Amino acid sequence: MNYHHIFIKGEENQPVFLLLHGTGGNEEDLIPLARMINPKASILSPRGNVSENGMNRFFRRLEMGVLDEVDLEKRTHDLYEFVSEAAYEYNFNRKEVVALGYSNGANIAASMLYFFNDAFKGALLHHPMVPFRNKKMVELNQLPIFIGAGSNDPICLPDETNALINELENKNSDVTTYWGNAGHSLSQEELRHAANWYKKYFS
Repeated sequence: MNYHHIFIKGEENQPVFLLLHGTGGNEEDLIPLARMINPKASILSPRGNVSENGMNRFFRRLEMGVLDEVDLEKRTHDLYEFVSEAAYEYNFNRKEVVALGYSNGANIAASMLYFFNDAFKGALLHHPMVPFRNKKMVELNQLPIFIGAGSNDPICLPDETNALINELENKNSDVTTYWGNAGHSLSQEELRHAANWYKKYFS
């Protein structure tokens, strides 16, 4: 498995969180959030294996706000394989994986939805962008997705969020969106809405 990562075994018959941190983060960043949402779930948390000026990322970008789509596609498939290998290694149900990503991590989670309709049981995407400009997304078959966004986010502009929502809904996913006003940050209110969404679909 080609990611430095953490696996924490939870209770049986509970989902497995795939935690995907933001730029400059690491595999420990989102564990408190996952524990807040569901303390009984298992956790699989990889560290991004791309370095940008010493900051961990899951894929390269050409400049701020411009993703390297060729690199992103390759690393999206790598991450999918990593999760499948981890399911075998740690003996968890591959069909029970719920993605929880922030910023760069949310972007690669969103990217997986372009290629795989069996990647996740559900996904919480905090401040994602549209990962691809000219690629068709697979049918998502009512996949439940939570998007946390900022109406004043200077990095992921509202138009970006709305474009991704439209892509997801056009492929028949069940999207719930929370709009906050804390910029690109994760506010307590956004986290509360994420937790409530999770309880609605997975408790």
